[in-house]
Amino acid sequence: MTAQTLRVLGIDPALRTTGYGAIERCNGSIRLIEAGVVVPRQDATLEQRLRELHAGICQVLAQTRPQLVVIEDLYTTYKNPRSALLMGHARGVLCLASAQAGVAVHTLGHARVKRALVGSGSARKEQVGAMVARMLGLRIAPKPHDVSDALGLALAFLNVVDPARVR
Repeated sequence: MTAQTLRVLGIDPALRTTGYGAIERCNGSIRLIEAGVVVPRQDATLEQRLRELHAGICQVLAQTRPQLVVIEDLYTTYKNPRSALLMGHARGVLCLASAQAGVAVHTLGHARVKRALVGSGSARKEQVGAMVARMLGLRIAPKPHDVSDALGLALAFLNVVDPARVR
């Protein structure tokens, strides 16, 4: 990678299906490197699922070699505090894996991602997916939504943050 190149790994955290997407900006053009999901066993204990999530994202970090990671910021309504706690566990493991790989972590809220990509903080997942496909030159939106959301995080980061300030 040259000085003009920035590789970003977006991660949409969850305990069931964590989406990831690596993109690279080189001299103004953006290309897809790799995208997919990490899916811990659903019948495993919380501790086992966290271990599987950690191992899976460590593999992704080693394969994609990003310069930075963008993880969706934690959000929830007061109606679901348990969901927020579980999401916090997943995000913690993902941040730990990134730190162990020596990769800086940045966060973006879901509304900010939607505004950066679609122009509205209340955009639907289908709209985000369609814009991700368009920006990456794909014929269809990546599936499942966890993947398009992760790619959306990486793309939005490149749109809202000055890459010259990131190192």
